[in-house]
Amino acid sequence: MRLDLHEYAGTSFSEYVRQCRPEVLPQFGASASFPESVRYLERAVPTGTTILALKYEGGVVMGGDRRATEGSQIASNRIEKVYAADAHSAIAIAGTAGPCIELAKLFRTELEHYEKLEGAELSYEGKANKLAQMVREQFPMVFQGLMVVPIFAGYDLRLGQGRICQYDITGGRYEEIDFCAVGSGGKDAQNTMKEHYRRSLAETEAINLVLSALFSAAEEDSGTGGPDPIRGIYPTMKLVREEGIVDIGEERLAAMCLELLEAKKRRHRAV
Repeated sequence: MRLDLHEYAGTSFSEYVRQCRPEVLPQFGASASFPESVRYLERAVPTGTTILALKYEGGVVMGGDRRATEGSQIASNRIEKVYAADAHSAIAIAGTAGPCIELAKLFRTELEHYEKLEGAELSYEGKANKLAQMVREQFPMVFQGLMVVPIFAGYDLRLGQGRICQYDITGGRYEEIDFCAVGSGGKDAQNTMKEHYRRSLAETEAINLVLSALFSAAEEDSGTGGPDPIRGIYPTMKLVREEGIVDIGEERLAAMCLELLEAKKRRHRAV
């Protein structure tokens, strides 16, 4: 069936494609075909952790390590877990790598589609609710051993502040006041942020705290990758600000990681 875009009254890109070309959408939902026994997926499918978001004076810092695992093995040390969604929002992904990446791309396309049709950016609440709906649609995957658990951060132009939303596997949406962390190393990252967080953090202080939280997660969790100066592997990190999404460059991250590692060495020598 072909459906002209002008005949489609909605603003959802995925709904439009589902009506005219359903075969091009990611087939991870309820209609996907899976073998009866899928326990092997826990070992065979790359899984990505850890991600986190933290509010500071200018907006939100989002970060994620670069490791994906297949059971007890490392599948990748260079996976991207933080993506810009539009000019004022970003999404970080944890869970089964393939569906997570597809969800992040489709969410970005949804926001672009809405903006082109309406001539204006979707509100923060609209973006957060749209992502909740998309996660909810993926819920049948959970019974197949596949999970998508994102964090959404945006700069609310109406309120003039950064905001963070966390989601559960059913699409439940939870507003976070200061910070949150998701993934196998999330608890350790959360504890570090809880100990050192304050609402008056400047940008550099906030980035340092996110890096420290990821360091803590990597020390305790085998699924979380730490910085690797030899191969030039460092966390992915973005700033969500009123001016837009800012990628924190690898050179800046490398310098800050090395500085934190040196500080750790000094503390250990002083013990």
